[in-house]
Amino acid sequence: MLIRLGYDIRFQLASSVPIVALLNVHPSREKDLVEPDRLTVSPDVPVEEFIDGFGNRMTRFLSPEGELRLTNSTLIRDSGEPDPQDVGAPEVPVEELPTEVLPYLMNSRYCEVDLLTPVATELFGNVPRGYTRVQAICEWVHSKVTFGYHFARPTRTALDVYTERVGVCRDFQHLAVTFCRCLNIPARYVTGYLGDIGITLPPSPMDFSAWFEAYLGGRWWTFDARHNIPRIGRVLMAVGRDATDVALTTSFGRAQLLRFEVVSDEVKEEEQIVEAAS
Repeated sequence: MLIRLGYDIRFQLASSVPIVALLNVHPSREKDLVEPDRLTVSPDVPVEEFIDGFGNRMTRFLSPEGELRLTNSTLIRDSGEPDPQDVGAPEVPVEELPTEVLPYLMNSRYCEVDLLTPVATELFGNVPRGYTRVQAICEWVHSKVTFGYHFARPTRTALDVYTERVGVCRDFQHLAVTFCRCLNIPARYVTGYLGDIGITLPPSPMDFSAWFEAYLGGRWWTFDARHNIPRIGRVLMAVGRDATDVALTTSFGRAQLLRFEVVSDEVKEEEQIVEAAS
């Protein structure tokens, strides 16, 4: 399967502002790219690309005053298969975890492990360990939290989600990630593309999406407390402890958002051949 990925994001800046952008496909998916994955910055300014401490590909630059436009259009090949599952994947004892996985057990900005551990233990302490327990967490969050874009609030933490029972996709994932960590299951927050492939088209416009990964049986597995069903066409962009680590853009100064458009559409092979020939 081929998927067309891209975005058109515009800001108005009152003065020159340093910006860090996390808008490229994750290095682990670069091998699947059919076209270059380039962030285009307009006006044209010098940019620096680097890999952050979580293994994500990032770009930094100094934007001048005025309108800033960030665009990209690329093509990626995907398996076309739903998210892999393994109900037999076991939990890994903390003492056997790789050292690089340990940070995903700790408190972070939006995930208050210490405050929610009693709740997680009461809700899921008797659920069979492993993949089944993580799935039970997803099902609980999915059924207990109400989704709505009008509920968006950048300061909402996992504890707030548990108390208020409302949120957007990042809130669903923060609560699920926190519950996992409370039970000594490493979990990390993920952002990426998730097109409306193989599902009924929702009424809302396309956006970037959030999900999470849990470390079971020696590898990371994809889970999604917001949708709670295996999906086709996820394209990983970045991983981190929570949304703080994977912000799409971070501006060190005021930047007013003017436009935000995202594309993640399946492209038939024959359409791509015609496009390339024309």
